[in-house]
Amino acid sequence: MDATTFMRSLFALRRYFPQAAALGAQQAGFDALERLGIDAERRMLCATGGINTHRGAVFTLGLLCASAGAVLAQGGPCTPAALRAALRRGWGAALQARCARPRSSAGQRVTQQHGLRGASEEAALGLPVLFDVAVPALRRALAHGLAVRAARLEALFHVIAVLDDTNLAHRGGLPGLRYAQGAAANFLAAGGAAQGDASAQAEAIHREFVARRLSPGGAADVLAAACWVQRVCTD
Repeated sequence: MDATTFMRSLFALRRYFPQAAALGAQQAGFDALERLGIDAERRMLCATGGINTHRGAVFTLGLLCASAGAVLAQGGPCTPAALRAALRRGWGAALQARCARPRSSAGQRVTQQHGLRGASEEAALGLPVLFDVAVPALRRALAHGLAVRAARLEALFHVIAVLDDTNLAHRGGLPGLRYAQGAAANFLAAGGAAQGDASAQAEAIHREFVARRLSPGGAADVLAAACWVQRVCTD
């Protein structure tokens, strides 16, 4: 995984998100959204030679785009609350049923093994970590005068501290997940991204993660979604 595979993946996915929004506007069922997402994931893997660069974005941002399509088609303002309500109303039951399917991916197996809340369950609940943690943290940091990059760093650590990140659990087991959550909580308790040496502190945590083969990919997906919400929502 490098910059080249990311760019190839982005080009492979460039039509997917507007298509998801269009399905949401049509109030399409979850099966149609899922087929669209599976096809997008196939194109991504073909473009990257089998490397998973954006699977989380295909799932989470796809659902958010569909929710935005549904909200706008009904003439409502695109607010975080409206997005969340549209997601749960339109596809919450189907997402909950998806949780009961046989566990095939590494992330799904980890959720079952450790009793964690996976992506499908998180989405079925209306993405609570996104809307209750990430978006408020990002907005709060920006309102307090942090630069965009620092505000995103603050939001990322808020997410790492609470998310059942299956990528962390897959790499380091439950101890790895808890270690990462604790490191993020300590960073925030010390002042977070408002610290004078916040970048150096974050870099030190990064080096510890690398040494332990820990990658908070799930938290990164939530941060990307929070940036999207911040950009497209009117309130």
